[in-house]
Amino acid sequence: MIHIEYTSRATSVRTAPTVCMHCAEPACASVCPADAIKIDADGVVLGAMAERCIGCGNCALACPFGVPKLHAEQHLMRKCDLCYDRTAIGQKPMCATVCPSGALFYGTREEVEDLRRARPLNHVLFGEQAVRTRNHLMAPGHADLLPIAGALTPPRSRAEQQLEEALW
Repeated sequence: MIHIEYTSRATSVRTAPTVCMHCAEPACASVCPADAIKIDADGVVLGAMAERCIGCGNCALACPFGVPKLHAEQHLMRKCDLCYDRTAIGQKPMCATVCPSGALFYGTREEVEDLRRARPLNHVLFGEQAVRTRNHLMAPGHADLLPIAGALTPPRSRAEQQLEEALW
């Protein structure tokens, strides 16, 4: 499950998908009090297990990419798990299958380097916090890491501040 944001819905079909980056050390899994978010042997951060998730929303607050979404009526967090049901049997995730422009690509690092002039990077910097991910974003060839704009002054609610204080 990926989340789609429309950048200018009234005038364009352009979208901005929010795809899980499958962090090497996922904050969402580390803050889950019910141990509902598992990581498979390939490093894929799976969605919350329905029988364990208590719907607390800690994962949504902890993710630096804003990927997990809490479905309050189901008391369950949902997020991209690279279409585990498809990739486990050798198929591409649905987002990469249906993307009409090829902007979303599923394959090896070597395959994407052959197709694009940009360089795949998986080292993202949020202010002073570095995050290494399994998924890669394409960046200009000279970049070694991707600083996220606006990360120095993220808007934080009081609840987010309290959670952050409790975690760090």
